[in-house]
Formats: sequence, C-alpha cells, structure tokens
Amino acid sequence: MLDTAQITQQARAVTLALLEAADLKAGDMVVVGCSSSEVAGGVIGHDSNYEAAQAVLAGIAPVLAERGVFLAAQCCEHLNRALIVEAAAARREDLVSVVPYPKAGGSFATAAWAYFDHPVAVERVAADAGIDIGDTLIGMHLRPVAVPVRVTPDHIGQARVVCARTRPKLIGGARAKYE
Repeated sequence: MLDTAQITQQARAVTLALLEAADLKAGDMVVVGCSSSEVAGGVIGHDSNYEAAQAVLAGIAPVLAERGVFLAAQCCEHLNRALIVEAAAARREDLVSVVPYPKAGGSFATAAWAYFDHPVAVERVAADAGIDIGDTLIGMHLRPVAVPVRVTPDHIGQARVVCARTRPKLIGGARAKYE
C-alpha cells in the first residue's frame, strides 16, 4: 500500500534541503520532474500513479509558495517535456497549447495543472534549481551552469532523487575576480 503521508513528508524534506542549499529568493523558479511510477515502485513511463503524484506535490508546492518561489512541473516525453506553470511565471513566447493527463504529460504535471490557480503550459524555462524524482531528466530546464546538490532524504517513495542549483557563468579568465 502506498504511504502517501510518508511520500509528502519526504518531498517536503527534499524541498527544504534544496531551498537551503540553493539560497532561492521570491520570484526564482524550481523545476520538478517526477515519475509517479518510480515513486510508487513501478517503472518510469509505465505505471503512472496519480495518488503518488498528488502526495509529492503536497510536499513541494506549499513550501515553494511560502517563499514566493515558482514551481515548474515537467511533463513526460509524450508532451516533449513541456512544463506546467502558473501563468504569472510564464513568458508569452514560450506558451504552448496542451492540457496534461496521466498518460500524456504524466500524473505529476496533471496534479500540478489541477493545483495551480491559473495553469499554463510552456515549452521551456530556465529554472534556478531543480528536483529530479525518478530519473526524469530535468537538466534541459535549468539555467546553463548546474551544480549538484546532495539532499537527505535521497529517495521519495521508491524513486531516487537528484537535485541541482544553478549559478551565474564565471567569465573573464585569470584576471577576473569573483565573489
């Protein structure tokens, strides 16, 4: 049986750990890719589990919202890894027309669509940090210089978790000074 309370607690703990490591501010964005299949102990892309996705979202979304940090929920490969965001976080030129559902978009993106007040789909974002739950490959949606962040716990349900923060590019060479 799926322990949704534990999944929510693990997702919350991961989010808090990432926020601490990434030093995110209001207006920043976190991209989350979540295989609800992997969270529930199945195989990515084959065992979509809406209940698991809702439990993960319940652990992540309120923590980000409390800090004014936007959530971008990555869709699955069937929607070309488009993202679901609040309209306030979207750039007009990145908007696409689609509504996710568990078998095309994934359960996590579907849950985010239902959770957001004004959801829209976008083709791309350049997020300041990210949480990859179950090997969903979020890297394409991070700013150019991603830095791995180790978090505890390192699993949500049965899915392994990998996090990242980003930093500005260091330019200028040997004579340049950096903070």
